[in-house]
Amino acid sequence: MVDLSVKIGDLTFQNPIQPASGAFSWEYNEVIDLNRLGALVAKTICREPRLGNPTPRMAETEAGIIQSIGLPGKGIDYFLENIVPEYARFEPPLVVSVSSESIDDFAALARELSVPDVDVIECNISCPTRNTTGGNFALQEEHTKEVMSAIREATDKPVWAKLSPNAGDIVSIAMAAEEAGADALVIANTFLSLKIRTDNFRPALGNKFGGMVSPALKPIVLRMVYQVAKEVKIPVIGVGGVTNAEDVVEYMLAGAHSVGIGYAGFRNPTALTTIIDDLEAWCDERGVEKVTDLIGAVKDDDMEMDPLVAASHGV
Repeated sequence: MVDLSVKIGDLTFQNPIQPASGAFSWEYNEVIDLNRLGALVAKTICREPRLGNPTPRMAETEAGIIQSIGLPGKGIDYFLENIVPEYARFEPPLVVSVSSESIDDFAALARELSVPDVDVIECNISCPTRNTTGGNFALQEEHTKEVMSAIREATDKPVWAKLSPNAGDIVSIAMAAEEAGADALVIANTFLSLKIRTDNFRPALGNKFGGMVSPALKPIVLRMVYQVAKEVKIPVIGVGGVTNAEDVVEYMLAGAHSVGIGYAGFRNPTALTTIIDDLEAWCDERGVEKVTDLIGAVKDDDMEMDPLVAASHGV
């Protein structure tokens, strides 16, 4: 039987399957056994209570949904007193996602979350509906480095940087986060998108823009994971379009240590554990003894990467 365990930094996860932040709650335990997951990932929290974005907050498209929830929540104090104990009832490591509009507040959140029942702080520095100086630091190298350095200084907990697919050069952003002390990289947040209603000519979302989540985005995020994993030494968690076990395998072959599942779990919570079962079966059928053997194992060394040279070979 395959060993599905993976290490990310100093932590060992029993398998590479974890939910994506914002698409999960401890209440999923009413449907699936949360103790089977590699990690539990809480919804992004902010320091102060937030009502979230104006409604409508979700719009359906042909290939997924656009959402602009706006990080609603009851604040850090409520989270520590009421939500963390709920997650502490389960065995997998708890990853807490945090967001802020300022560097100082990000650091303060990291300090306050440095408690025993929190295992990882996922730094959501890439909320797609915020600008570079108001929370979406991951659009520029300098801002990424500044905020991740402050977070790194504020806590001894493992910190993961959640990066933006909307950045012009995600590899440079990833390298900046690594240099600033990130222990792992989460690639990627959602794609900034727009839908317009044809019945009244108005944007379909109350906040106008939202983040696109869709299985159709997997090849794009997979490319980002592949490019980043080639250039950094820290682990990468791939998030985007995972709907089955072979998607997990693809991400790992591209260099990911783990994957986050959002849309599939939102559509069907049992997808999380089904994918674990199917991944185990996939590996056993092919004689893969350790799932970590798949990490970065794509066979592409003999392929020409220069597009001009590749084009000369014809189609």
